[in-house]
Amino acid sequence: MGAIAVHEFMSLDGVIDAPTWTAEYGFDPKMGEAIAEATSVCRGILLGRTTFEMFEPAWSTRTVEEDPGAPFFNDTTKYVVSSTLTDPTWQNSEVLGAYDADTIRRLKDEVDGGLYVSGSATLVRAMLADGLVDDLHLFVYPLTRGQGPRLFPENPTVKLSLAKSESYDNGVVYLHYRAAA
Repeated sequence: MGAIAVHEFMSLDGVIDAPTWTAEYGFDPKMGEAIAEATSVCRGILLGRTTFEMFEPAWSTRTVEEDPGAPFFNDTTKYVVSSTLTDPTWQNSEVLGAYDADTIRRLKDEVDGGLYVSGSATLVRAMLADGLVDDLHLFVYPLTRGQGPRLFPENPTVKLSLAKSESYDNGVVYLHYRAAA
């Protein structure tokens, strides 16, 4: 059975919307190393429709020369949770349909290796509530946003244990949590 590893860019007050606000902090190479470590065991990408539609134009034409993560995003099967997307054009993409916890559990069992999730706030909140997230990789930026979608707006209690933490020269703190037993 595979594990679900979620990666989020987040403000100090928990906002996780489209991370355009992270640009002024730059991207510390060690952040890329942490993401590469998280994706190294993943053999599938699980995304909500909105994130999928943001990722497709950003990643589908990117090459390994432009970004070392390009082969992972382009060659790995992408599973999209959506009740409205019907014909994805990005290679290796499959629509799962509307969110269903049992469908995600079956996918975890079927994929040989883990599933990587980035962004996809609605999907992630549902999976957290259903106990489906095994690893949570948070990159916390040193600012507050005040408003915007939050990772934990009204979820039931989610117990986690800290697996790793790092701080980077750009002020970002990386927190890797695992689902508590």
